[in-house]
Formats: sequence, C-alpha cells, structure tokens
Amino acid sequence: MTENNKTTSTTTGPGPGTTTGPGPGAGSPATSRRALLLAAGSAGAAAVLNAACAGPSRTQAVSGHPSASPPPTPAPPGTGTTTAPACVLAVQAGAGPYYLDLDLVRSDITQDRSGVPLRLDLTVVRVPDGCRPLAAAGVEVWHADAAGHYSTGKDTFLRGTQITDHTGQCVFHTIVPGWYAGLAPHIHFKVRPDTHTETTSQFFFPENLLTRIYTHQPYARRTPPEHPNQHDSRYRTAAKNMTLPLTPHKNGYRAAYTIGIT
Repeated sequence: MTENNKTTSTTTGPGPGTTTGPGPGAGSPATSRRALLLAAGSAGAAAVLNAACAGPSRTQAVSGHPSASPPPTPAPPGTGTTTAPACVLAVQAGAGPYYLDLDLVRSDITQDRSGVPLRLDLTVVRVPDGCRPLAAAGVEVWHADAAGHYSTGKDTFLRGTQITDHTGQCVFHTIVPGWYAGLAPHIHFKVRPDTHTETTSQFFFPENLLTRIYTHQPYARRTPPEHPNQHDSRYRTAAKNMTLPLTPHKNGYRAAYTIGIT
C-alpha cells in the first residue's frame, strides 16, 4: 500500500518478530494521552508530566535498550554522518495509511519485535518563540518492524505516546525499522501541543547506516534494496532537516533530535 504524501494541517477539530514478548499494549498505563494533556493545565501538571515522560518502570530497560527485545543484535560498525538541525520547523507530511489513534502512553514501544535497538531522545520547541522548549506536548510515534510490517487490528507493537517534561523532552525505546513498498525507511510522528492542534511528519535514517544494519538479522531475512532511500521523493525533499543523527549506543543506536513546531 502506498503511503499518503498529502501535507497535513497543523489544526484539527473536536514478518513478524521471532520472539514472544508481552501481549498487545503491555506496559501502557491506564492514563490516556488526552487525559494527560488536559491534566497539564492543572496545578498537578508537573507530577503527571514527569511520570508520563519517564515511562512505566516495567517497560524501561536499565541498560537503556528496549526491555521487550530479544537477545541484543550486535550494532553494525560506523557512526552517523548527519547532524540534526538545531532549531528549524519540522517538514510536515501525511500520517500514511497505518496511523491508529490508540492512546498508548508508554516509553518502550518494542513489545515482541526484534531488531537493532534505537533510543529516540526528542525535544519539542516553539520556533516562533525563539525555540522555547514546549512542556506538556503529546508526542506520538509509529513505524514498521524489521520485516516492513505495521501493527494492525489488535496488535500494538511499535506505537506509543509520551508527554514532554518541563524541558520539552521525552524518550522512546524502539528498533530501527525495516523497508517496504520502495519507500525510504522512516518513523512517523505527531506532536500535539494541546487537544486541538497537531503537527505530523516523519524521521528518516542515514543510508550508509541502513545498508550496514540490513546485513544483520532479522533484517537480512529479506534481500535489502541497494539504496534504501534514493527512490523515495519524500526523502529527497525532506532529508536535509528530517534525517536522524544516529550514534552507537550500547548494543544499538541513539538519536537526539529537536522537533520545531509553530
């Protein structure tokens, strides 16, 4: 199925893995994203936000990599070649056909998916306000697994939401996604500064690292494309600002990125 490339408005109205992990939605607290966003306007916001951004303790690995992952996949050699922009507006993009509004507030979104671990350290800022860090914003991510499959139906793997803390930051623990449909491998995200507005976009990956990662299992069960990114017009348009700067981190990779919104 082809992704939807239509640019979204910033305002809105009222292959499977090889291991068995927690069931769908495991580790997600009862508190919903919407409830947290509403709570952020109350006197008790600080406590709620700190708990949300930290994520549930049972889904957070002490070592910093996804606790629901199978035995670690050795990280390929080499480091990222891109540098994340310090403070620019995110290039908006469509949510694609696989978006599900599941309201899962959790930091570790891996569930039973195998792959090279990836830690995402995200900071949300208001560009028109001098790149002021934005607290209490909902950040939602979703992406394909190593086999290029999205969770559908009752499955919820590789989907989740965090609420930014007082410094505008939140953390996700996931895996490097696989490729599908000739599209550049990517991670979708939405930022909701409140219950009425949102910014939708996607992160890309340095191609030199993707080609190395895809020589390892479980990615190597398929024949990877020689150039994972180059045939995707969305990548060619947005890569300069939306490519994650990957650096080795424990048994996988880490990316720190600042998302600029209006």
